[in-house]
Amino acid sequence: MVVRLNRLFSMVPLVASPLGLLAVLLGSGESQPLQPTGLQNQTLVAEWRSPWIVGLTPDPAIDQILAQYLAGLERQGWSRPHQGIWIQAQDSAIAQHQGQVPMPAASLTKLATTLAALKYWPLDHRFDTLVGMHGTLENGVLTGDLVVQGSGDPLFVWEEGIVLANHLQALGVQRVTGDLVIVDAFTMNFSEDPNASAEQLKQVMHTNSWNGAIRAAHGNLEANTAQPSLTIQGRVRRIPATALPPDTTWLVRHQSLPLVAILKAMNIYSNNVMSDQVAALVGGARVVKETASTMADLPVGELSLINGSGLGVDNKMSARAAVALTVALQREMERQGYSVADVLPVAGEDAGTLIGRRIPATAAVKTGTLAEVSALAGMVPTADKGPVWFAIINRGWAISDLRVQQDQLIQAIQAHWGAATVPDAMITKVRMQTENYRYGDPRRNVAP
Repeated sequence: MVVRLNRLFSMVPLVASPLGLLAVLLGSGESQPLQPTGLQNQTLVAEWRSPWIVGLTPDPAIDQILAQYLAGLERQGWSRPHQGIWIQAQDSAIAQHQGQVPMPAASLTKLATTLAALKYWPLDHRFDTLVGMHGTLENGVLTGDLVVQGSGDPLFVWEEGIVLANHLQALGVQRVTGDLVIVDAFTMNFSEDPNASAEQLKQVMHTNSWNGAIRAAHGNLEANTAQPSLTIQGRVRRIPATALPPDTTWLVRHQSLPLVAILKAMNIYSNNVMSDQVAALVGGARVVKETASTMADLPVGELSLINGSGLGVDNKMSARAAVALTVALQREMERQGYSVADVLPVAGEDAGTLIGRRIPATAAVKTGTLAEVSALAGMVPTADKGPVWFAIINRGWAISDLRVQQDQLIQAIQAHWGAATVPDAMITKVRMQTENYRYGDPRRNVAP
């Protein structure tokens, strides 16, 4: 099925009629009977009067596109009631199917986590990792312990460790006779094991203990970046902040990438450890749910979370809630001079979860996948309607087929209203591994 649909995709130009396009892509040359989207039901407005949606503006062509999409899913054996869809332009809902029904939404949960993070920190917030010594330093030898106090940096990777070790050596620390002491929240390389993170930090500090992954990370750094040779003779141990020696001398404050880049990386790769860590930093799943629900003005019952990543079928949201979260995210990003394109993967620009997808260029989206869940939400630019906001939550077992048909649905919607690029204000500003968003930038090692 996937091969056949992909072959058809490559044969059909997007300038074709969007109704005919979707019919051909879904394997039927005939239009499907128009089925109601539910927007005529005026109780929809009464149930949810929100600032982000004030009108209902059905479009018969979009109704037909959606009807054909659902009919195609049904022909393949997927239950129509298990599919949730919401399509919105500006402040008007255009079409929906089961749009108010909470469904397992997989990593669309990260939309809520991302939004909640903006409540607690500005986009330029950085997580500090302090490094100091407890002992004496003479002739390059620290007689005592090297102390590392984290604050929860979710994106401390090999590259960060390399430039940190180089900086310590530049400060005169060549050898540590004591231990590497880790204080508070320190995570490295998305490890869920605190002890493993500590061991990795020790490992990265001397090239003699490097593996292939560390050497590859070094290759991502600026040319001529030194390979550190900082020796720690003792063991790795962790202590609570209450046990931190008061006479610790701080040597360097290593700053994380700004929050906007951390969220962008988290969503590009849909990193579960990062998102759960961000959720924990703001107070846990309950706080994420309450904060995001308030910021997006969600109705009671359309968002429920057990974590910040979406891992597990008990994380649920309606398609309508997914759109509301994305619209609220755009509103909050605008206030700080950014857009959703700066925290979500962008088609044609970012890889990660968008590898192999055929989503229209410059669309900013979030994917979601579980064993029998495939979801897609975000914004697609159009000529007639501007940014169109959408969410698709599918329940089914052939994930690759569901993804193909999600992409085709978004293609057909854009074809109906005309292909376009995003407004200037929504052009991506945050591009990972460029300029100020590079891993292992030595400029982020600053005085304590």
